[in-house]
Amino acid sequence: MNNNQEQPAQSSSLYTLVALCAVGAERVVSNELKKLGLSVISGGFGSVRFTADIADTYRSLMALRAADRILLELARFQAGDFDELFDGVRAVPWENYLPKDTGLIVSKVRTKQSRLHSETSVQAVAHKAAATRLCTKYGLARLNEWGNKADIRIYLEKDLVSVLLDLSGEPLFKRGYRLEGGNAPLRETTAAAMLLLSGWRRKFPLCDPLCGSGTIIIEAALFAWDAAPGLGRRFALSDLLIADTALEKSVHEQLLQRVDFSRTIRLYAGDADARAVSIMQSNLARAYDIASGQRPKTGIQKLAPSPCLPACTVCRMEEAVNPTKDRGFIITNPPYGRRMGDREDAETGYRNMAVLSRTFCDWHLGVISDHAGFESFFGRGADSCREITNGAAQLYFYQYEHL
Repeated sequence: MNNNQEQPAQSSSLYTLVALCAVGAERVVSNELKKLGLSVISGGFGSVRFTADIADTYRSLMALRAADRILLELARFQAGDFDELFDGVRAVPWENYLPKDTGLIVSKVRTKQSRLHSETSVQAVAHKAAATRLCTKYGLARLNEWGNKADIRIYLEKDLVSVLLDLSGEPLFKRGYRLEGGNAPLRETTAAAMLLLSGWRRKFPLCDPLCGSGTIIIEAALFAWDAAPGLGRRFALSDLLIADTALEKSVHEQLLQRVDFSRTIRLYAGDADARAVSIMQSNLARAYDIASGQRPKTGIQKLAPSPCLPACTVCRMEEAVNPTKDRGFIITNPPYGRRMGDREDAETGYRNMAVLSRTFCDWHLGVISDHAGFESFFGRGADSCREITNGAAQLYFYQYEHL
């Protein structure tokens, strides 16, 4: 037994959780958690630790906009060799979380500045330790390999081991509204992080003249409606022994009741590709269904124009019209060479974006790109530039206070 094991706060009323997010979005997720009334412990390099009871665990899964996953921290302990790792993982009361018929998969190992640096060895030892405990407690010869599998993660930093259990299942950026994503779409959580980092609020106009499949504008619509992004999906938490179906339904209903379609919102989307705009309109219709508490429809569809909906048009960026006299925000994800098309075409597109300063004079501008030289092609240095990840891609979020 590892006598140095730290049991994180997780009585019947409190759990220690980790929200994973894009590197660069930690502050956004931390602020979201605080707005939910949750206590943040620490944050850094793509994660934020916080505490929550089971109701707020469901709330964080459903309501966080910029988090990619929520993990339950089961233990933290020091391990300088594999015996200590085995003992520490085996000491976790796995039988309190996993049903008898559940299998195990150690899906992710990360090790940094630790004596245990072989990720495959750490993976094998951790799996064996957890399986040994469960088989002993349940009287099994071996775990079920064909049914549900609990997703385990082991993180080591300076010999400190964190044992984590995934509560999300599918990543949280899979909201359920995207029927099609077009070419290399932006993650929903990254789009939400851009909106929250930009300073945009629903009282301001927002335009995306290169909307593609509409991720940025749809995330803005969800925000404007006060619709939690996870209302239309299930979570891996439902398969665990700590799940509370009645409480999950109660939290879901509370969040659903907050949705407000009565507001007039000023969201504008355009793209030169008619098919992309059609995909966006279908994705928007599905997002509206989910926010309404309905099962989203399949197939191509289009909502009737309404003051509570974004306006979508087929239009080249150079021909975009300023829809309002009020100062607003342009937040966009222009095509770039590695994502789609040719690198030189992308750079030409960056140059052409200068036209926006005439049409949308004095508006804020936020642009995400993988190109470290975007500013030179656009013709102006950004007021700020933040590195942010979109999956495995390293991107830059350029912000201009005035076009």
